[in-house]
Amino acid sequence: MRNMKPLRPHLLALAACLVAGCSVAPTYHVPTSPAPAQFKEAQGWVPAAPGDALERGAWWQLFSDPVLDQLAASVEVSNQNVAAAIAAFDQARAAVQVQRSSLFPSVDLTSSADRGGGANVSPSNRYRLDLGASWELDVWGRLRANVSAATANAQASAADLASARLSAQGLLATDYFALRATDAALDIIATTIDAYQRVLQITQNRFKAGIAAHSDVLQAQTQLANAQADQQGLLRQRAQLEHAIAILVGKAPAEFSLAATPSWQVVVPEVPVGVPSTLLQRRPDIAAAERRVAAANAQIGVARSAYFPSLGLSANYGTASTTRFADLFSASNAAWSFGLSAAQSIFNAGATSANVAGAEAAHREAVARYRQTVLTAFGNVEDQLAASRVLANQQDRRREASQAADLVEQQMLNRYKAGQVSYTEVVTAQVTALNARRNLVQVQADRQNAAVALIQALGGGWHVPQ
Repeated sequence: MRNMKPLRPHLLALAACLVAGCSVAPTYHVPTSPAPAQFKEAQGWVPAAPGDALERGAWWQLFSDPVLDQLAASVEVSNQNVAAAIAAFDQARAAVQVQRSSLFPSVDLTSSADRGGGANVSPSNRYRLDLGASWELDVWGRLRANVSAATANAQASAADLASARLSAQGLLATDYFALRATDAALDIIATTIDAYQRVLQITQNRFKAGIAAHSDVLQAQTQLANAQADQQGLLRQRAQLEHAIAILVGKAPAEFSLAATPSWQVVVPEVPVGVPSTLLQRRPDIAAAERRVAAANAQIGVARSAYFPSLGLSANYGTASTTRFADLFSASNAAWSFGLSAAQSIFNAGATSANVAGAEAAHREAVARYRQTVLTAFGNVEDQLAASRVLANQQDRRREASQAADLVEQQMLNRYKAGQVSYTEVVTAQVTALNARRNLVQVQADRQNAAVALIQALGGGWHVPQ
């Protein structure tokens, strides 16, 4: 092996040149996507301001509800879907480290000791110690492309984690506001039941006095029973919402309860919207889709590298002894080797071309999915902008209708007591008034839900530092 010594400098120089080789992966560019100058439904909306509340992440604090603040914080650490997304992100980060390790030489140490002999051979000991190293030269950028793909996938996984967190927090807020709206509806129905019981008593007294017909008593009883049945339905709905919130915060329903609030404070925050281009930077699902395009682009380079030979360096240093273990460390028993290897597929029936074509098709698919994600995001924002504007106007009309219906109900009851109208007209007025009150509560809850949906459509408070 000593005749290889003069070649060592030349091999090292060759290795240095090869390591500085080129990459066959396409240059990556962020795919173009539709980017309108402004949102269609944003006329008169609040413009985004630098450093607004959404950029600080805790967007639910805009609703000024301490209970919601506490629940939303629990989602971060207790929701199992978020926990699964965190684990997936950890796996993606580990995959990046695995790919990065391929850029460095691998070193192995092996040793052996055995004793053997035969009928005509005296027993003897054999000892061996070898230190070997191998290094695949990344001449065509295949290993670097794998690292780039793994890194992009890890970044996409981070965005998926943000999406899972935002989705869980948004669902929590929606369920919470639905529960509070149910509490308000229960307050309304409880007040209504008290009123119906008083009216039933009045009707029974009028019937006993011979002023009212028995049918009036039956109608009053029917009205009261229907209201009581509606109350039970609302209690069932509240229980289901409470169970759903328990699961979102990572608790068994039996271990979780939310007390009813004495009065529901409806807070609908003004949500800064900004220009459409900022949406591409804030929504985690768009970020994830874009990073998957980058990963697919890197995989094209991995596939193309198969057109070129794979080059590697190897080195080995070892000692052997057939006498004593201590002789392993004697210089006279040492041997070394250093080599350069090359391997190239000569014929594989077009498999390499097919792999490249498949990688390019996967890249086109990722680009299409990215663009579709962007279009869907713009549509989500437009939908919620329109919903927020319409619901704000609708709430004003519902409030007017509820106030008018309350007056009609009271007037009809007074006129009935005076014998001016039939009890059927009282029942009609009561039903109308109850529905108007409940419709007002529902539109208030819908406005809060629309605000949550708009915040989600805008990407919440998720952002990644440059």
